[in-house]
Amino acid sequence: MDELEVTLVALLLGITILSAAARTINVPYPIVLVLGGAALSFFPGLSEIKLDPDLVLLLFLPPLLYTGAFFANLRELRTAIRPISLLAIGLVLVTMVAVAVVAHELVDGMSWPAAFVLGAIVGPTDPVAATAIARRLGVPRRMVSVLEGEALVNDATALVAYRIAITAATSAVAFSLLDATWDFLWKAAGGIAVGLVVGFIVAFVRRRLNDPLIENTIGLLSPYAAYVPAELLHVSAVLAAVTVGCYVGWMAPQIAGPATRLMGFGMWELLQFLLNAFLFILIGLQLPAVLEALEGTSPATLIGWGLAVSAAVIVARLAWQWFVVYPIRWLAALRLLKTSGRTRWQERTIVGWAGMRGAVSLAAALALPADFPSRDEILFLTFAVIFATLVLQGLTLAPLIRMLGVVDDGTEEEREELKARLYATQAALGRLEELGSEDWARDDTLERMKNMYEYRRRRLKARAGKIEDEGFEDRSTQYQTVVREILEAQRREIVRLRNEGTISNDVMHRLERELDLEDERLEFRPGERSLPAQ
Repeated sequence: MDELEVTLVALLLGITILSAAARTINVPYPIVLVLGGAALSFFPGLSEIKLDPDLVLLLFLPPLLYTGAFFANLRELRTAIRPISLLAIGLVLVTMVAVAVVAHELVDGMSWPAAFVLGAIVGPTDPVAATAIARRLGVPRRMVSVLEGEALVNDATALVAYRIAITAATSAVAFSLLDATWDFLWKAAGGIAVGLVVGFIVAFVRRRLNDPLIENTIGLLSPYAAYVPAELLHVSAVLAAVTVGCYVGWMAPQIAGPATRLMGFGMWELLQFLLNAFLFILIGLQLPAVLEALEGTSPATLIGWGLAVSAAVIVARLAWQWFVVYPIRWLAALRLLKTSGRTRWQERTIVGWAGMRGAVSLAAALALPADFPSRDEILFLTFAVIFATLVLQGLTLAPLIRMLGVVDDGTEEEREELKARLYATQAALGRLEELGSEDWARDDTLERMKNMYEYRRRRLKARAGKIEDEGFEDRSTQYQTVVREILEAQRREIVRLRNEGTISNDVMHRLERELDLEDERLEFRPGERSLPAQ
């Protein structure tokens, strides 16, 4: 086993242990991985991990952007388009300017273009830690949607600005704001167009397939199929990956079968976790090398730079929430602007504090060319901002949410879920009535199915409070408990038969899968809420 294999195994082991520790102490895993990565960097070999800058953005960004877009709630994004736009476009540009001013004034030898590159790098937020905390504590769904929508769009804004700033820093041509604005709009429109074309092709091909393995392989290739052509065409590859993710995610119910969806959900969840985990642990691992490159600068100076730039990032976001977003809401209250509902000051404060930086900022910093001006300083300050926001804001966000009392009882989402289940059950009963006139449908089969779906409809109405039957919900929960006991007994028997050699491993896994699917069909486990956000 060579050194690379040992390093990869060590990283996977470290990710597993640190993520388990994060769950145990109830802290978002990105925070623990960053701190753990810094500790692991003192082990021989791990601190010497080097990433090819040209491969960082290509390897990590497309699937991360695609998964975020694929599972995005487009209806919620449309509803919250104004706050998302203000955060994802306006705030990113303001943060870029604020950071550039501070860095240019404080860091010796950092030019304006290099300072703007730093501002673009630390502009986008990372939703992993913030939304994990928000979902766990049950904050209102619209807040989670705003944070996720912001992270989805601000990556594109920041990375387009990042490309423009790099060009300005390395080109001999004088910078022009008008040309930069036109370039920004052209890259954004081109990226969206590429994403739509690739999304249409992917949907067209997958609609004609019926093989979960092939379909999910195409799904894995989809973000790269949009990202790479967009790069070659010099348009926004980030927006291309986001657009194809949104399009394919919206079309998924029409182009993917049940087996494909079941396989795909688990695959994407694992892939997203591993990519994020590798990037977060690499943040800590790369820090010693960056400090070594700046050994000529005193620790006090480095700490001062890091605190100043981190403060600029945090203050810019809070100021934006209070002095830009709030006046817009005030104008809306006077009917001078249309808006989509009121936002309490507590919610504005939490959104303002939930500005952690992470994977995208790290990938963009590592992707800088080796000879880029002030590269070591930019890397250090990027790490400083990521550390400061993840640790300071990440560890204090949950107490802040509890202190301000911004929680949601989940009734709206539960009501939506119950409504959808009830409508689907009624559609099934309607179809059973239609099948009664078909010659091939046996009456006894239809009758059993009707009884099953009538029972399901009655159970759903009981949960929705539409019928008076105080004991029905208890009987429903008891029924599910009994079913799970039966399923577990079957699992034990199947394993016993396998151990005795009566059946093969293949047969055991096939039967086990059937039992697992039946288990998953039950709506909720006794004692657990059925809300995915909790």
